[in-house]
Formats: sequence, C-alpha cells, structure tokens
Amino acid sequence: MKTARRQSYGVKSAPYGFLLPAIVLFALFFALPIGYAVYLSFRKVHVSGLGLGSGARKEIWAGLENYSDALSDSELLHGALRVVGYGLIVVPVMLGLALLFALMLDSDKVRFTPFTRLAIFLPYAIPGVVAALLWGFLYLPDVSPFYWVLDKLGMPQPDLLDGGPLYLALSNIAVWGGTGFNMIVIYTALQAIPVEVYEAARLDGATPLQIALRIKIPMVAPSLVLTFFFSIIATLQVFNEPTTLKPLTNSVSTTWSPLMKVYQDAFGNGDIYRAAAQAVIIAFATLLLSFGFLRAANRRSKQEEGAR
Repeated sequence: MKTARRQSYGVKSAPYGFLLPAIVLFALFFALPIGYAVYLSFRKVHVSGLGLGSGARKEIWAGLENYSDALSDSELLHGALRVVGYGLIVVPVMLGLALLFALMLDSDKVRFTPFTRLAIFLPYAIPGVVAALLWGFLYLPDVSPFYWVLDKLGMPQPDLLDGGPLYLALSNIAVWGGTGFNMIVIYTALQAIPVEVYEAARLDGATPLQIALRIKIPMVAPSLVLTFFFSIIATLQVFNEPTTLKPLTNSVSTTWSPLMKVYQDAFGNGDIYRAAAQAVIIAFATLLLSFGFLRAANRRSKQEEGAR
C-alpha cells in the first residue's frame, strides 16, 4: 500500500518538477523585477539640510506622488503622442506587406520559395541596434549612396532625419526588420489550410484573387490578430531605433518615446523612483490596450460564428 501511494504521489508531482525550473526563472527574472519596480514607484528620497553626511538622504514612502508627477509630465505625454503617430505608419504597412508576401509565397506560380522566404525573413535576424545604425548612415547625406545617386540624377535630396520625414525614417527601420517575422507567422497559417478547400473553390470557378480574398485571408484571421497584437506591443515599447539615431540628428530628443523618457529619468537624472512609476504606467497602458484589442477580436469572432 505504501509503495503504491508513493508511486502515485510521484506520478502526480512529476509535472510540477518539470515546471519548477521555468517557475524559478520566471520569478527571478520577470515577476521579481516587476514587483521591485512597483515598490520603487511608491518611494522617493527625502533630503535633509544640504544632503551631506550620513542619514541626510533617506528613502521614504511617497504614495501616489510619483504617479501624479508622471501623469502630469508633458514630456511623457508628447512622447506617447509621437509613438502613436509612429505606430499609425508602422503597423498597417508592416502587416500589409507581411500578408502580401505570405500570399505571394503561398501561390503555386512563385519559384525559389525557400530562398525568397529566407530573404524576406533575414532582416528580422539582424539585431535592432545594428539595423538602426545601418539605416542611420544610409540616411546621412554625406555617406549615403542613395543621396549620391539622387545628386547625379539632379533630383531633390530630402533630409530624412529632420521634421516629418523622421517618422518615415524610423518607421522604415521597424518595417524592414519586422515584416519577415509576421510574414512567417501568416505563411505558416496559410500552409495549414487543407488543399481540398482550394480545389473545391477552383471547381466552383473561383479565380486566384477570389481565393485569396474570400478563403485565405478569412482563414488566417487568427494569425493576423496575433501579429497585430505583437506589433502593437512592440510599437508602444519602441526604444532602439530613436535611441540609435539620436547621435545622428538633433530632431530626436532624449525623451522622444516614453521608454526613452524612463531611461533618461532613471540614468540621466538619477530619479529611479519617478522612472519606475512611469514604467508601471506604460506597462498598465499596454496591458489595457492589449486586453481591449483581444476582447474585441474575440467578440467579433463569436459574432461571426453565431451568424454562421
């Protein structure tokens, strides 16, 4: 009896043993830093006198003061508005190209599909900082071959690192690097569609364009939702591109995006408490937007299933 109970207990506890390393890593490198950031967001430093000597600087409870300062900070608000404008360019263009490339690769008429698929995906394998540096120097008139060609052709040479074109320059880096990943996700979903569905559509007289619009795109809608979800999160957390281009132009400030504002306050101004509050606000806003989008997508899918 005891042996049987021990064996039964061992079988039941085995899954938890396999999960233990992942749980420990999640707690140490994800949950614990988040909890510490939340803790810091409710603290601040109180300076007594001139701030000299032991005990002159003490960490005290601040309540919601850091959150109030963060929400009333115009630089954080302006950074959020800039990211919204940046996202309105990046997300539609990137997902549109990813869907277009996936549909093209799924066509029977396309040749060298493995090479083409790898060529489209390859920019995603390049680190974001390296990609931003590469494109940054291509944007500089003094070293860019593009400007040399435009000069030889007698065409105007726009400054892509100043004013409105800066959004296009930053968006181009994100689109160039992220389209391949989203394309692979959508292309994988297209490959999972049964061939019989296409054959039935062809027997009914459907053209390749009609098959793409009425069969392929609706059937990969979950993949489109997933890629849109990931793209929104990546857009809200944009940091590498503007930070890397900042030394090349005066149009990118140290607080161009919300995450750059957090970095500047934490390591530039030395106020980690206010930076922690800003990070928590950004994380909470990302969570709300993600949850709202997923809920709207699930509601729409349920409505479509009910209509059927």
